[in-house]
Amino acid sequence: MELQKMNGHSRDDGFDGLDALAEQEEFLPHKPGIKKENHFTDFEGKTSFGMSVFNLSNAIMGSGILGLAFAMSNTGIILFLILLVSIAILSAYSIHLLLKSAGVVGIRAYEQLGNRAFGAPGKMLAACIITVHNIGAMSSYLFIVKSELPLVIQAFLGKYENTGEWFLNGNYLIMIVSASIILPLAIMKQLGYLGYTSGFSLSCMVFFLISVIYKKFNIPCPLGDEHLNITSVTHDHMAVNVTDDFCEAKLFTMNSQTAYTIPILAFAFVCHPEVLPIYTELRDPTKKRMQNVANISVLAMFIMYLLTALFGYLTFFGAVESELLHTYSQVDALDVQILCVRLAVLVAVTLTVPVVLFPIRRALLQILFPNKPFNWYIHIGIAFCLIFVVNILVIFVPSIRDIFGLIGATSAPSLIFILPGIFYVRIVPEEQEPLLSRPKIQAACFAALGFIFMIMSLSFIIIDWVSGESRSGGGH
Repeated sequence: MELQKMNGHSRDDGFDGLDALAEQEEFLPHKPGIKKENHFTDFEGKTSFGMSVFNLSNAIMGSGILGLAFAMSNTGIILFLILLVSIAILSAYSIHLLLKSAGVVGIRAYEQLGNRAFGAPGKMLAACIITVHNIGAMSSYLFIVKSELPLVIQAFLGKYENTGEWFLNGNYLIMIVSASIILPLAIMKQLGYLGYTSGFSLSCMVFFLISVIYKKFNIPCPLGDEHLNITSVTHDHMAVNVTDDFCEAKLFTMNSQTAYTIPILAFAFVCHPEVLPIYTELRDPTKKRMQNVANISVLAMFIMYLLTALFGYLTFFGAVESELLHTYSQVDALDVQILCVRLAVLVAVTLTVPVVLFPIRRALLQILFPNKPFNWYIHIGIAFCLIFVVNILVIFVPSIRDIFGLIGATSAPSLIFILPGIFYVRIVPEEQEPLLSRPKIQAACFAALGFIFMIMSLSFIIIDWVSGESRSGGGH
C-alpha cells in the first residue's frame, strides 16, 4: 500500500530539504584522480529494476482501491474505463516531467524540486500539499478501521447484526487502536523495520482482488430488500450510490455522485513524492530506466484497479457502497473468506498509519522548528496531535467517499498535475528548452488541466454537500 512512502524518504530524509552540506555528506565521496560519470545523483543505488517496480507499485497502491467499484457504479463501465485510462496515462506523463526536472538539477526529493523552482515558498508549498495528502491517507486508513473492525468483532462473536455494545462502536475502536497500537509505533525515533510489511500490504490487496473476483460468481443479485434496509438504517455511515436499476450493468451513467469519480481515481494513482527516492535507490539509474519502472508500475496498478472495480461492480451493481469491502457484510456477515480479507486489510492499514505519519512530522518540524535539534517532547507531541486530529476527522466524517473526494480533488491534482508541470517549466533551463517550446507548453497545459480538474471536482462536491442529495446520515 503506502508503506513505501516512508521508506523512500528514510534513507536521506529528503523530506527535510537537506542543505548542500548534508547532501554532500550523504553522497559517496569522489575517488581522487578519477573523474566520476555524472548520474542522477552520486549516490550508488543498489535496488534492482524488478524490486523498484515492486516498490513503486506498493507506493501507488492504497486505500483508494476500495472506492473504485463505487466510482464505476456512478459512471458506467465505458466512462469509467475512459477516465481510468486517462488518469493512468496522465500520471505516467507527470512522472516523466518529474524525472526530467530532477535529471537537470540532480535533486532526489519532491520538496527540494519546489525549493529549486520557487525557493523557500516552493518548498513550503510542496511540503504542505504532501502533508495534507498524507493526513487524508491516514484518515482513509482509520476510516477503514472504524468501518471494518466492528464487523470483524461481530463475526468472531457470531452476531449477524450490530447490537450496540461499546466494543462494536467504530468510534470507540479507532480511539483504542490509535492509543494502543498507532501512537506507540508513531513515537518511535525510527520506523524502518515496518518496511518489511510493505510486501504483506500489497499481498493483502492481491488477496482482496482474488476474493472480489471469486465472490462475483458466488453472490446472487438482487441481494434482497432486507439487505437494502440494513444498508440504509444500520450502516448509515456508508454512502450508497443512487442509481435506480439494481442488477443491471450500465455502460454510461451520470448522477449526483459522479463528481467523486475523478478525485477517487486521482487519489488512487498518487505516488509522485516517492518517485525520486525510488529513482535514487535504482541500480544504474537513467531517466529511461526509471520511466520504464514507472510505466510498468502504473500499468500493473491499472490492471488491478480495473479488475477490482469491474468485478466489484458486477457483483453488487447499484447496491455497491463507497467502501467495497463493507458491502460484503450485506450478504453474509460471518463469511470466513471475507473475514480473512478484512483481518488482513485491517492489519495492513493499521501498520501503515504510523508510517504515513512520519513524513508529516518531518514536514512540520521543517516548517515550525527548522534549526532545532531532535527533541523527544516535540517528537511525541506532534505525533499525538496528528493522531488526535485524524481521529476527530474520522469520527465526524460520515463516509470514506468524502475523504476520497476532498483529498482527491485538492492534494492529488496538485501532486499529479499542477506541481510537476510548473516545476518543469521553471527548472528546465531556457537554453535547453525555450519557454515557448512544445515540451514546456505541454507542461503548462498539463498544470492548467490540473487546476481545471481541481476547480470542477471541488465545485461539484461542494454542490453535492450543500444540496444534501446523497447524504445518507450522520456518523455511525
